Formats: sequence, structure tokens, C-alpha cells
Amino acid sequence: MNYRHAYHAGNFADCVKHALQHHILAALRRKPAPFRVLDTHAGIGAYDLREERAERTGEWRAGIGRLEGIAEGPLAPWLSAVREFGWPPLYPGSPALSRAMLREGDRLVLCELHPEDQEELRARIGRDRRVAVHARDGWEAATALTPFPEKRGLLLMDPPFEQEGEFDRLADTIIAVSGRFRGCIQAAWYPVKHRAPVRDFHDRLRASGVRDLLACELWLREPTDPTRLNGCGLVVSNGPWVPEGSFEAVAGGILRALLERLGQGEPGQGCTVTRLTDE
Repeated sequence: MNYRHAYHAGNFADCVKHALQHHILAALRRKPAPFRVLDTHAGIGAYDLREERAERTGEWRAGIGRLEGIAEGPLAPWLSAVREFGWPPLYPGSPALSRAMLREGDRLVLCELHPEDQEELRARIGRDRRVAVHARDGWEAATALTPFPEKRGLLLMDPPFEQEGEFDRLADTIIAVSGRFRGCIQAAWYPVKHRAPVRDFHDRLRASGVRDLLACELWLREPTDPTRLNGCGLVVSNGPWVPEGSFEAVAGGILRALLERLGQGEPGQGCTVTRLTDE
């Protein structure tokens, strides 16, 4: 409840998450059947990076601030959506990205517990009948609100990792939702500070029996300092295939393009897409 994403909006971790999220949503739109997105930790939805909270940290300057001018390649579709939203200086968070991709029959459910952020989110959504905002614990909602009535869609989990046990809660939720909604695409963000917690998280998922899990990671330096956000990852289940190739291949291209712009040449920087479990 203390975490406020406005201080970190547009940083390198947002770029990783949102570029991959946009690709998943674009793949869902390729079929005419409606889909649903459930965003368990929504925040305020979008961010003005001139605002005091964003300027206080300036993290966006080493993130979205380094991606201006890209008009082709793996990042172009997402960055086109970012520019259409109003960048610079406005940056779309995951709710704004999802909302922009909705068609008439699609639905978006946003969960946010922080009272001030929830109020700001509701004001931003307005009377859009395709979108529902819940003052609800995202972990509880992930199982209570699945499977979706549409039978297809994306469960996006981006917890703040401000409490102990977040990796366990993330693994528990992925496993539970997979058991009740096999066809759901799940995308779960996590920090990479040092290797041990991430290794344990991956091992838990490998042993779970959940099929078709990929870990997409980018790190700006060797992840050996547990006090720094050295990198981040997105575990994706049921990554969508598109004519351009498998999700595994497309995600790898997105991460490499991000690293080329966001990397600062520190020892140990890199990116990888690792298959945790087979399809």
C-alpha cells in the first residue's frame, strides 16, 4: 500500500513489461472473438512525466527517454501507441495500453487498492463501459475473476514487491489460474536484484506441472546486489503465436532491441528468453 508507481513510470522495467504486453494484446486482436484483460495491480493508469513524482527520481530518462525516434523494428508498434497517447510527456501505463487496444466487445478489469491511486484511476477511466475498476486485492481477484466469460484474454500481474513472499504469491497464482483457466495468457512481472530468489521462483514453476512457460528477462548489470533493481523479467504462459513467429522468437527480438538502447555497457548486462516448461 506504500508503493506509488508514479515515481518509477517509464523506467527500463516499464519498457520491458509494456513492450511485451503490447505484443500480446496485438496478437489477441488478430482474432474477431472478444477478449478480456485483468490487470491485478493497476496503479493510476497513465503518467505525466513532467509531474513532480516522476521528476523526483528521473528514472524515465534511462527508460522511455532513450527510445525516442524509433520508427521501425520490434519496438515500433508499441512506441507508436506510446506516441499516440501523448508521449512526450504523457506515458501510458498498462491500463492505458490495454484500454487503447480494446474493441467494442472487449473488456478490461482493473484492480487497485491504494485509495488515492484508485481515485485517480477512476477519474481517468471515466464512463467507459468496457472498463471496470475494482477496489480489490489483485491476488484474490486473479482467481475469483477467472475464467473469463469470453474464454480468452490476458491476466497481467505486476505486484510492487514491497512485501515478503511476493515470489511465492506470484507462483501460487500462476499455478492456480492455469488449473482453472488453461487457455489464459498470463504475464507476471518480477524484479531481478540477485539470482537466488529468481532461481527459486523458476524452479517452483518448473516443478508445478504448468505448461508453456517462458521467462523473458533483461538486466542492465550483473544481478549480484540485492539492494538494486539490476533487471527484471516477465513470465508468460501460453505466449501467442503470430505470423511473424512464435512468442519466444518475437520476445527475444523485443528484448534485444531494448537492451541495445537501454544498456549502458556495464559488466553482465544482457537479455534472454528461457523456456521453463514445454508446450
